[in-house]
Amino acid sequence: MRPVRQFIASLALLLTAASAGAQVRSGDAVSYRDAYRAMVVFEKYGGPKNLLVSELQVLPSERGALADGLQLALTGKSTQLNLPLDPLGRTVFPLQKAAYDENATLSLSSRSGFTLRPQVSIAVRADGVYELAELRAACAQALAFLRYVDASQRARQCAAVRFVFLKRTEGGARLRRPDVPEQVLPFTAGDADEGLPAVVWRFGTGAERGQVVTIHPALAILPIFD
Repeated sequence: MRPVRQFIASLALLLTAASAGAQVRSGDAVSYRDAYRAMVVFEKYGGPKNLLVSELQVLPSERGALADGLQLALTGKSTQLNLPLDPLGRTVFPLQKAAYDENATLSLSSRSGFTLRPQVSIAVRADGVYELAELRAACAQALAFLRYVDASQRARQCAAVRFVFLKRTEGGARLRRPDVPEQVLPFTAGDADEGLPAVVWRFGTGAERGQVVTIHPALAILPIFD
C-alpha cells in the first residue's frame, strides 16, 4: 500500500504530467500560455464538478519557502497582476485572453525557482458542515476527473478525504452521527501539505449517515485515492 502522502499528491502530479506543467530555474519565469493550457483542462471538462475547485499551485524549489506575503506575478505588455498565494502556495488562476495573446510570464516575488501545477480539491463550505455522503460524492467527482485526464488510473478508488488547517486547534474537526456521541477526529502526523495540521476521514464500506463538522474553516480538502 502506498503512503497517504502519495495518494494525496497523485491527482495534482498526474494533472501536471498530462497538462504540461513547467519546472523553472531560480530567477526564471514560466509562460502564461503553458499554465493556461494546464488549467483550462478542468474548465473544459464536461463531467460533474460542482463539488470541486481547481487552483494553480506554486511549489518552490526550496522547502519551506512559502513565506507570508509571497505572490505570483503575472506580467505582460498590457497585463500586470499580483496573485496572492495561500499557505499551500495556491491561487485562483486568471483566464485572460490578453495575457494569452501576449504570452505573459509568471514569476515568483521571491525570485526563487518553482514548479507550477494544477490542483483539484473539494470545495470548502462556509458553514463548515460536510455530509458524509457529499464528501464521498466529491471524492468520486475528483476521481472521475483524474480518470478523464489519465485512463491508466481507472483502478484507483476513493479512500478518504484530508482536511488541511492553517493551525492546530482543539477539536479541529468532529464527527456527528445519528444516536452516537460526537467524536473528535485526531490530527494526523507527518509533513505533508507544507507541515500544516490535517485531519483524515476514511470512508466506510457502505452508505454512511452523519457529518464532519470543522470548528474553524479548512484551508483545503483533498481527495485521497487507493
